[in-house]
Amino acid sequence: MRPRALTTFAALVGTSVLTLTSCAGGGGGGTADAPAADVAAAPEFSGTLSILTKFAGDPLEPYFKDLAAEYEKAHPQVKVELIQETDQSIKDKTKTLTASDALPDIFFTWTGNWAENFVRGGRAADLSKVIGPDTEWGKTFSKASLSAFAFGGKYYGIPLYNNGKFMGYNKKAFDKAGIKVPTSFEELLGSCRTLREAGYEPIAFGNKDGWPALHYMQQLFAYSVPSDVFRADFNPETAKLDHPGYVSALKQFKTLVDSCTDTGKGTNGVLYTSAQEAFANGKAAMYYQEILEFDSVTGEKKLPVDDFGIFPLPVPQGAAGNPKTIEGAPEGYFVNAKSPRVALAVDFMKFVTSAKNAKTLSSPPYGQPSTVIGAVTSETSSKAVFEGIEAVNQAPELASWLDMVTVPEVSDAWLAGGEALISGGMTPEKVLESVRQASNSAK
Repeated sequence: MRPRALTTFAALVGTSVLTLTSCAGGGGGGTADAPAADVAAAPEFSGTLSILTKFAGDPLEPYFKDLAAEYEKAHPQVKVELIQETDQSIKDKTKTLTASDALPDIFFTWTGNWAENFVRGGRAADLSKVIGPDTEWGKTFSKASLSAFAFGGKYYGIPLYNNGKFMGYNKKAFDKAGIKVPTSFEELLGSCRTLREAGYEPIAFGNKDGWPALHYMQQLFAYSVPSDVFRADFNPETAKLDHPGYVSALKQFKTLVDSCTDTGKGTNGVLYTSAQEAFANGKAAMYYQEILEFDSVTGEKKLPVDDFGIFPLPVPQGAAGNPKTIEGAPEGYFVNAKSPRVALAVDFMKFVTSAKNAKTLSSPPYGQPSTVIGAVTSETSSKAVFEGIEAVNQAPELASWLDMVTVPEVSDAWLAGGEALISGGMTPEKVLESVRQASNSAK
């Protein structure tokens, strides 16, 4: 997430009046004083249902389009209106819709503090009666994915897919360079020199949007800081941010950028998608990516599926944290608490998360591993997606995205610090101090 957007967004969610105006059919007619609709009521199959997704662009865009068309065919009096955004643009779009009190009937959400802002602001409907872990619908999801959107013992979110971060690598590039998958962070750094000599950019990396750096940092923090300390530091009320593992991890990240990327200090000017393309077209040997991207970098005119492999970011030697932690979290959708079409929204999302549609979502070309139990198998999903989601499911602990798990002021400081670390504008010690100051101010 971009630096200044987070704080503004949190303020909008938490303080703006909940008088919803119409926007693409979403929330129109609701007011702050209107009684909450019954999420368990029988839906009225009429009117326009608006949905804000994070599926714009290839290859994801057709997924919700096809589902909308199928749902409209089954319910001719219903019009499904899609607002499709990308991973980056949805942040600004959500902020804009929140500011104008025009959130649609259904809208995308990450977990962590991002999701909690909507719950605290009264914008996410309590779905406990229909998606709690003991309900018929709730039992179709993994309990961990449901819990990721639970606050105060209530269940608000519909987890659509799970996610995790892994290093993708080009097997042919590794073979040409004569190297194997590194088993430690130090080996990873060593392999970069060999890969460069073999004619490859060792690791493709673009940080123009700021958050890609945080993904490296969060995984290294999880490795280098004991779990109880690490999690306490997310909350300004309990945070100390004084464990030496933070500085060690920041130094490791800086070394990786300087040693393993061609852009080096200039990576802050490179788009994340440009790095993705460099890996997909065989220019780069490695690319740190989410499971959601696996099927996007392989295929025709891209990296052949058989040449694509993955491994977790290797653990640094002597790290004090949990070496089996994987960075990742489910992503999902909220139903607008003030929408007059809550029951219809619930029915549509039940349709979206049916076993059939969950398997389609998990399969190529989409490759978004559904949180619906049984949807991701070695038959329905690509080898890499299945391998990645199995690793996420077996991990004893997940580290959620750094720009989503903590409060906006601290996220802003991490974002600015990561960019300054890459450019050489701040030392690891100065970065941590700036984050500590932000955390103290947020208490």
